[in-house]
Amino acid sequence: DVLPSPEGPVPSVSITEIRQYLRAQGIPFHDGYSCLHAPSLFASGKGPAASGAPYTLFIDKMTGSFLCTATLAEGTWQDFQANVELQHRGGLPSAEELEEDMRQAREDARCIWDRALPLWELLDENETSKTKAMFGISRVTDATLKRFGVRYLRTAKSLVFPWFSPRDATLKGLKLVRVEKKGDTVTYLEETLPRFDCYHNLFGLPLIGRRDAELVLTGWELDALALHQAAGVASVALPRGTTCLPPALLPYLEQFKRITLWLGEDLRSWEAAKLFARKLNFKRCSLVRPGNLQPRPLEALNQGLNLTKILRAALPASHKSIVSFRQLREEVFGELINTEQVAGIKWTRFPELNKLLKGHRRGELTIFTGPTGSGKTTFISEYALDLCIQGVSTLWGSFEINNIRLAKIMLTQFATQRLEDQLELYDEWADRFEDLPLYFMTFHGQQNIKTVIDTMQHAVYMYDITHVVVDNLQFMMGHEHISADR
Repeated sequence: DVLPSPEGPVPSVSITEIRQYLRAQGIPFHDGYSCLHAPSLFASGKGPAASGAPYTLFIDKMTGSFLCTATLAEGTWQDFQANVELQHRGGLPSAEELEEDMRQAREDARCIWDRALPLWELLDENETSKTKAMFGISRVTDATLKRFGVRYLRTAKSLVFPWFSPRDATLKGLKLVRVEKKGDTVTYLEETLPRFDCYHNLFGLPLIGRRDAELVLTGWELDALALHQAAGVASVALPRGTTCLPPALLPYLEQFKRITLWLGEDLRSWEAAKLFARKLNFKRCSLVRPGNLQPRPLEALNQGLNLTKILRAALPASHKSIVSFRQLREEVFGELINTEQVAGIKWTRFPELNKLLKGHRRGELTIFTGPTGSGKTTFISEYALDLCIQGVSTLWGSFEINNIRLAKIMLTQFATQRLEDQLELYDEWADRFEDLPLYFMTFHGQQNIKTVIDTMQHAVYMYDITHVVVDNLQFMMGHEHISADR
């Protein structure tokens, strides 16, 4: 994915401009937590000012992008304005036009879904219990699995989680999760239809009632199952776990007055929870702090812990400008018992670097210097790729070399082989590379600093970027600024 689009930076729009435009067009609206709510332009052919029309159109306060939850029509602020103009002229495009690849993904998902079986319908109880044990869900009841529609694909040894349209309950896609064991280490491998960048499933959303005012947001489908079963709370799982909270999902979370984020059991989950709470509006969010006594929900269920009690002890995300040590006490203790995690995300390819920098931590600046041709770009691309593979959302600003050449270097490093000698493997590695949380800015050479910063901020909001690479500062600033304080 490229930021900004080739046509240039995404035009910024302020919340004031959005409100002024809506008032000028006679479109009623009210303030929500992350979005403005308005009647839809797309539902039943009614005008936006139609009396009594339901407020199913959500406009993101930060970007102006919109989503209609009644028809699933979506687009940018410029698309919204174009639709308003079109409506005044008496015509609107169909919101049902689907791209060919999305249609194909749905068909593939339907084929897999039809072949998958509910876990309790496997050949015998022994196979069922073995399968449940493999995924660590022995304590999850058949009733819970049935309620969430979880199935099992025997040929791929994968659990299948459906994505149903919130509008008409049709199957939009699915996620396959399988277990891989290496010694004592258990890893869960995920695959989605459609691909990750188009997979926007809030798993468990169809089970939420319109009157539900409280929600628990988890980072994993099996955690949502555990929470519902053990605490009886409305719970959903994010499509990409702690990596990203896509703004397209915010409208579906507007109805909740209180959201508790219980994303996982490590400090990365804690950092992600704080980042997502900012997007969702601090005032309505509470966070479950990870720790030995508060593991992820599925683990808490397996350990026989009281999940309701853990939820009640969640910390409010918003804080005052002045705090006492009593309020910081738990945070300090958490850092002491998680010394390794506090040090940051370790590089797997550079053990010596871990000794120097300890790990990648948010909010820190690292500068690499060296003469021309010494290998700065080659090293930094592998340095960033190492973290990106571990789920660190990364934004590249390559001002010296173009993105095609940079992507070629990184793809070669990712595949750890010369793909020009094995072109038949290109698509396989490119598909895997495409699923990494990696984005590129399209700038090249000297740039206006404000434009670059605005683009970075946009990327942080849209894709929850936690690692930005600028290569290199000299090219971005221009040679005449080398000696200046800037």
